[in-house]
Amino acid sequence: MDSFDAVILGIIQGFTEFLPVSSSGHLELGKAILGDNSIPEDSLLFTVVLHFATALSTMVIFRKDIVEIVIGLFKFKWNSETRFSVKIIISMFPAVLIGLLFETQLEAFFDSNIAFVGAMLIITALLLWLADRSKKTGKKVSYANAFIIGISQAVAMLPGISRSGATISTSVLLGNDKSNAARFSFLMVVPLIFGKIAKDFLGGDVFSESIDFTSLSLGFMAAFISGLIACTWMIKLVKQSKLIYFSIYCVIIGIVAIGISFFN
Repeated sequence: MDSFDAVILGIIQGFTEFLPVSSSGHLELGKAILGDNSIPEDSLLFTVVLHFATALSTMVIFRKDIVEIVIGLFKFKWNSETRFSVKIIISMFPAVLIGLLFETQLEAFFDSNIAFVGAMLIITALLLWLADRSKKTGKKVSYANAFIIGISQAVAMLPGISRSGATISTSVLLGNDKSNAARFSFLMVVPLIFGKIAKDFLGGDVFSESIDFTSLSLGFMAAFISGLIACTWMIKLVKQSKLIYFSIYCVIIGIVAIGISFFN
């Protein structure tokens, strides 16, 4: 993978991790269009680095929230920070369970299956359209809601299903406030990303004999900077109920992806 491709894929990851258009789906499309012929280990390492970059951008944007949560936890009291942390943990169960039990089956969907990605993008579009039509409320995420949102996060492990789109849409459709839905959606994924990164590194599958540190560094910076922009932008868009634009976009890209798969 050359430096140009690394920057392009980094930008794609950074923006699509937070915008509800499926980062995994767009990365697969991007690799197919750019003709990514890197060996599996190189491709996996690059993907891990990009996810690490977007996780860091999330922590930067929500640094005040994270600090408050950590301080609240160390008070060892049943306060709002502790309750929020418990909800985050509850939301992680479905994705962890599915990831551990069906890892091989999930990886099969990431084998340049462009038609499948297109179909999943259209499903994402439907979720966004439904969420955009919901009414504003002041409700916070409950424990039961956290588990249901976690199921949506698990489903979003499929390429083409937007994680942020699925989790925010599910939360909003459950009647939660849109700002709370976005905050919960972005914070709930941070522990999972770091857990997945640790698993990949401990498993040793991400390393190959030759590592292109220049491409990795450029991809990391591109993903981190674009992630900062996209996360800030997405929070504003959710508050303003402008998810319909992303719904239209997902439909168009989904149809294009299905069309490309037929021509190939």
